[in-house]
Amino acid sequence: MRIEPTAPYHSAQDALRVLETVARHPAGATDTELARRTGLGTERLTALLRMLRREGYVEQIGDGAYVTGDTLRRITSAHDRERALREKLQLTLDRLRDSVGAAVYLSRYLDGEVRVTQYAAGPAAPAVNEWVDFRYSAHATAVGKSLLTQLDHNARRDHLSRHKMARLTSRTITSDKLLLSRLESQPPTVPVLDLQEYAVGTVCAAVPLTAGSTVGCLAVSLPLEHAHRLKRAAETLNRNAAPVVLSLTL
Repeated sequence: MRIEPTAPYHSAQDALRVLETVARHPAGATDTELARRTGLGTERLTALLRMLRREGYVEQIGDGAYVTGDTLRRITSAHDRERALREKLQLTLDRLRDSVGAAVYLSRYLDGEVRVTQYAAGPAAPAVNEWVDFRYSAHATAVGKSLLTQLDHNARRDHLSRHKMARLTSRTITSDKLLLSRLESQPPTVPVLDLQEYAVGTVCAAVPLTAGSTVGCLAVSLPLEHAHRLKRAAETLNRNAAPVVLSLTL
């Protein structure tokens, strides 16, 4: 299965520029002022403002100008900022789950380990049965492989040296040489796939999250009978990753 790359990882950076500009204008900044100060084109700015309004980062007041939104105020002023960000991320993941019609996972590479930090699932979008701890199955999962692609060669080898590449299904890659070769050739903006490598009857796709020094990814999982939906689900996830990247950047 070939999934064409989509682009929008610089969207979060542009969104931050818009937020910074809005924050410098407590009385409000019009879209004309925002376009002039950020250098963004009308179409792109309109799309970003739509996303920022939906996520609660900006609000539009009576005269049409934009001011800092409740979500951003709550996150920046919260005593427990980490909890506020986590709650915001969960709302975003829930929305993504409903949009793609599949369970969605947010993963990070922390302290040398693969960790699924949050996920959104439901009766119509069941989560993967974690029958082998994701920390020890990076070689077989879309999540793990996506995170490993973002490491340098030595860090990848270090990870694999600490975790035996067990055969989980007949499709699991157990050769570190083959896996490293595939990771090296993986285009950075193309979703990484797991086609029954982790669990028979399950297919997954993961897209990298670029947010400063963060090594992270978003992933979706589907039962095998819905494998025909994986390409579109991954592309939708990729196109809508900017709010998650933005939350991780704030």
